[in-house]
Amino acid sequence: MSLSSHLQELRKKHQALSEKVELAQRSPASDDLNITELKKQKLRLKEEIERLSH
Repeated sequence: MSLSSHLQELRKKHQALSEKVELAQRSPASDDLNITELKKQKLRLKEEIERLSH
């Protein structure tokens, strides 16, 4: 897998997590612990994208 396709895949995963976080935050039955874990995953992806981009 080339670096650009790997980065593109990471960005897709990051976007999917963003959508999950947004949806969970809108849901009255959402679990704060779950939202926090999704945000941590999203941050780890963002950091990896940044690291690989430079």
